[in-house]
Amino acid sequence: MDKSKFQLEFEMRSVPVALLWNYISSINGLTEWFADEVSISGKTYTFSWDGQSQTAQLLSMRTEVSIRFRWSDDNSRCYFEMKISVNELTDETILTVTDFASEDEIEDAKELWTAQVDTLRRALGC
Repeated sequence: MDKSKFQLEFEMRSVPVALLWNYISSINGLTEWFADEVSISGKTYTFSWDGQSQTAQLLSMRTEVSIRFRWSDDNSRCYFEMKISVNELTDETILTVTDFASEDEIEDAKELWTAQVDTLRRALGC
């Protein structure tokens, strides 16, 4: 089944880029909001939720800008990415999430990302 790309933008107020970067790229940061447990071996990240694990390959990382993964069990060209930018007019930090889902799962995927980022916001105090 083909998957469609979608993007979500989340305003993170004036959270410092370096702090947000730590939360989206480090083991400690990711366990605060993304997964119950995270481990890294080379370019393989293992994420665990409720005792179930899933691995992803790190495709690219631009320090304090973006991090992109592909789930190991996904043979397509799909990925998920978290990208940080700063609005020059408002000085607000923006987290943009890019992901892929089948048409019948896009809304659920968007809701899941929104819930996860809400947890991230609480961890960051914004």
